[in-house]
Amino acid sequence: MTDTITRGLIPLPLAAARALLLAGGIATAASAFLAWTWTSEFPGDLTITGYPGGLQWLTFIAGLLITVFALAAYDIPGLRALIPARNNAPLVLTALGGFGVTWYTIVSIAAELGGLANLEPGGWVAAIASLLPVIGAFALPETRTANAKGNVKAYLAKPDRIPAPAPISPWVERAIITLATIVGLAVFTYGIDTEYGELFVGYLIVVVFAVWALHTAGLMDRFSRIVARNRSFTLAMGFAAAIAFPFTQTDDHYANIGVNILIFGTVALGLNIVVGLAGLLDLGYVAFLGVGAYTAALVSGSEFSRFSGVHFPFWAAALAGAAASLIFGVLIGAPTLRLRGDYLAIVTLGFGEIFRIAVNNMDGESGPDITNGPNGIPSIPDLNFFGFNLGEAHDIAGFTIGRFANYYLLMVLIMAIVVLVYTRAADSRIGRSWIAIREDETAATAMGINGFRVKLIAFALGAALAGLAGTVSAHVTYSVVPTPYQFAGSTPPNSAFLLAAVVLGGMGTVAGPILGAALLYLLPEKLVFLQDKSLLAFGIALILLMRFRPEGIIANRRRQLEFHETGQLDVPETTTLSGEPTAVTKAGA
Repeated sequence: MTDTITRGLIPLPLAAARALLLAGGIATAASAFLAWTWTSEFPGDLTITGYPGGLQWLTFIAGLLITVFALAAYDIPGLRALIPARNNAPLVLTALGGFGVTWYTIVSIAAELGGLANLEPGGWVAAIASLLPVIGAFALPETRTANAKGNVKAYLAKPDRIPAPAPISPWVERAIITLATIVGLAVFTYGIDTEYGELFVGYLIVVVFAVWALHTAGLMDRFSRIVARNRSFTLAMGFAAAIAFPFTQTDDHYANIGVNILIFGTVALGLNIVVGLAGLLDLGYVAFLGVGAYTAALVSGSEFSRFSGVHFPFWAAALAGAAASLIFGVLIGAPTLRLRGDYLAIVTLGFGEIFRIAVNNMDGESGPDITNGPNGIPSIPDLNFFGFNLGEAHDIAGFTIGRFANYYLLMVLIMAIVVLVYTRAADSRIGRSWIAIREDETAATAMGINGFRVKLIAFALGAALAGLAGTVSAHVTYSVVPTPYQFAGSTPPNSAFLLAAVVLGGMGTVAGPILGAALLYLLPEKLVFLQDKSLLAFGIALILLMRFRPEGIIANRRRQLEFHETGQLDVPETTTLSGEPTAVTKAGA
């Protein structure tokens, strides 16, 4: 099979295409300093000339990314390393990102203010400037194989094989990880701190296209290799960034979002044991979170508790919640885990609904007086550690840490314990048995693995981790009611969102479910302006991600190879886009 280098989708000379891309990136960044509208009624105040505001900052950042990658395409020393894959996909994606956020802003101004007449000349300049890089990017030639000729997806595909980088010092690798951690913390903090929905949508557009561009450029693969060689240091930096987050906040409301993301992420990580490692589809997993929350509420000293005279210290309440969830996991799993596939999913869905209905009826009238029925158990007191009341604000090194920030730091500690349990379990003999059961239960059983026992351990361990998170959730919210513990709803946590967090983030990984939980919690929180259309937007995003990244955002290597072998990554099987034979082809030769 021979490669043919053809012109781009838009017939322009190569020099003109590159110049248009570079000039368009500079013009896009510069247009952010112009006034886009005449009135400050649009969020962010885009009326000031000489200083960007709101969504204009995102256009400025997108323009800088376009400019940097355009300069890298000229093989400028120091910038050439930004595109190790030697393809045009990063140029196309950054151009589309700048175009998307700019035109989204223009359309939003027209929609909210009542027409395009509300645009200042700067808005029109920005719209035209952001279009220029798109034209230049699609005019660049692309190396294609015969079966990919004329396919737009050739621009967005990444080669199978990227040249290995030159060896670098371990200290340099750790400096790269540190820098990536700082940038990641800044990006995450900006996303949480967005004050209105339009800004968050623009943020998502820029981040999605920027990360996609880095992936197709090959930088993500190189960074993954660095992380693989420095796993312990990377994990430490990740937790250091998590601890630093509340110190970047001036409003405790955002710390509240952070602690709920960690609770949601901890539960998703427990579900990842069941779904991602053992391959068991559990549709009622949120019930284990509820078991832990109700257990903690009953024994933490609430005056409305059935056992109001009982007040366990937190460590005892946490162990009680985890133990209660573990017991329920065993009781539910023992009679049902001999089922497989859809039958198991239906049974677990039934368990989730039974739990919600049961706690709703345990009010002393429809059933025993335990959970106070639909009123739940309110007035759960704040935690107190050695005289340190988590419900009060504290000054630490000149920073004021509020109530939710205190609980956030507690959840970081619990998350560290959960990650340790997960990684040790996944790397153990039982973890390898889970993976064998997931891949082929019949073959695993034939090799001597006790499938029922292995699945029951996964079910029980996942339930215990969810119950542990539930104990903190009860204290954070001050009360526990039956309403949140359902299969599906508009806001997390519920079983559908938990499962989506695992699948979208990346099954079988540590960071994947946590990232998926963060995204799925932020989307309903930030897209309030969409009202009843927020689930529609989420569904569209889900479809797009499953089409272009079916293995999840942070892919398990095994799953990534499975999708690659079936052609899901849109890469030819025998040659890469650069025309080099794949490892399989070389072996066959």
